[in-house]
Amino acid sequence: MATLKYPLSNIQIELMKLFGTNLSDDELADLKKMLSNYFANKAIKAADELWDKQGMSDEDMDILLNKRSG
Repeated sequence: MATLKYPLSNIQIELMKLFGTNLSDDELADLKKMLSNYFANKAIKAADELWDKQGMSDEDMDILLNKRSG
């Protein structure tokens, strides 16, 4: 295997392995959905942790939402 002049991340390496597989349209749609769900769940978890760390309440969220829509 040839040495690259720039390193690939672990995700790039795994995706390159996957590119060797010819997925059906349904399988590709499933993969996209899985990736979307994975990153959405990570974002939700980070937001929940921030929420807890700052001791926020539902009332705080209502105030933030009203500031943006007003």
